[in-house]
Amino acid sequence: MTTVLSDRDRLKQDDRPDETFYQEPRFVTHADDGFCDRLTALYDDVLAPGDRVLDAMSSWVSHLPATTFERVVGHGLNEAELAANDRFDEHVVRDLNAEQTLPFADGAFDAVCCALSVQYLQYPGPVFAEFARVLAPGGAVVVSFSNRMFPTKAIRAWRLASMDERADLVERYVTAGGLVVTDRITERPEADPFFAVVGRKPAADDAE
Repeated sequence: MTTVLSDRDRLKQDDRPDETFYQEPRFVTHADDGFCDRLTALYDDVLAPGDRVLDAMSSWVSHLPATTFERVVGHGLNEAELAANDRFDEHVVRDLNAEQTLPFADGAFDAVCCALSVQYLQYPGPVFAEFARVLAPGGAVVVSFSNRMFPTKAIRAWRLASMDERADLVERYVTAGGLVVTDRITERPEADPFFAVVGRKPAADDAE
């Protein structure tokens, strides 16, 4: 696994534990309606009925399409936000900057979604390796982001980068985790810009 960020890259202006910052719930969507609609459309393209979905670094809304999934698990930092999300069958609270592991079995999911949160990861290599571990062969990771952030909690490398450079960073995160980038989307420059990177875990026969 490749080390993606230097110690300087991962610095935050607010270096308090993340659980302190996210202690109070924030029932907002962090992007405009057009961004959220475009994200739902992307999920509709990538995900399939019956998939097992992990919504990582999530909150009270997941932007998933009205598809019937076998299982949707939420992960995040605020219990109240996760409990309010009616798409989740279950949820778990865990700070991935403090502990880069997830309490799920190998191959437990067909897709991992990470919306509007990747800018806060200080150890993206191990986290994306963990995403890869919990994905079934052929499973997808969908990472979406815009130009909005909590600047005091975003890492230095993200704050100083252009939007295209941020997409480059996310591609590096995906490949550092052992996944293969399959799509990169850049849209809506006139509003909250929509950026997304889609990766796949190699199928079992590809790994041979």
